[in-house]
Amino acid sequence: MVEVQVSPEAFSKMAYDRAIVVFSPEGRLYQVEYAQRAVENAPTAVGVTFKGGVVLLASKFVSKLQLPEGSEKVVKLDEHIGATFCGMAADARMLIEYARVKAQIHRITYNEPIAVKTLAKYVANRKQQFTQIGGIRPFGVSLLIGGVDDEDEQHLFETDPAGTLREWQAAAIGRGAKSALEVLEREWKQNLDYKDALKLAAKALRHAEQKLSTKNVEGAVIEQGKYREISHDELKRVF
Repeated sequence: MVEVQVSPEAFSKMAYDRAIVVFSPEGRLYQVEYAQRAVENAPTAVGVTFKGGVVLLASKFVSKLQLPEGSEKVVKLDEHIGATFCGMAADARMLIEYARVKAQIHRITYNEPIAVKTLAKYVANRKQQFTQIGGIRPFGVSLLIGGVDDEDEQHLFETDPAGTLREWQAAAIGRGAKSALEVLEREWKQNLDYKDALKLAAKALRHAEQKLSTKNVEGAVIEQGKYREISHDELKRVF
């Protein structure tokens, strides 16, 4: 019989990482940190605001035998809101469906489109609830939610596995977030137009990921209150 040696430090950590509702003495929730690790290991996604709109770009892993439609990473939440994600795709799918339902309920109830911030809050609150209930695990995914409200007011929000909600002018998530943010912080400017925003998002994504092509990148733009996918031809001009 092999005897496994466990250090006191590791043993102490094990006492706090088996339940989401237990804080460590340092005030940490290890299960939330593990969920964040899933985000940090995923291919990079980028969002960039411009005057009256938002660009979302995401890199993804595509197998030779896999159909491109089977690995969607940029999605439509409502007519004027889109999202991209990093982390566990199954968790993202559940949150995307949840957000779509919330957007439709709001539209039917109030006869108006939901505000971007309101929908982002719904998603963030859902994630936060899953850090307070025993017997479940947190969502292992971060989302960038971008959209345009009335009067062409653009917004870009990030939600992380802890349920934190942040608004950005330009943001990046995933394994190359740090490298992408270096480009965004250096080159983002007020009053960018769509073409410049797309070029900047592509540059940040190229800085974060190697061997990018139109086969493993997808994107969308939300402007004038409408979501649309960025065409293959448009992507070819920047990758």
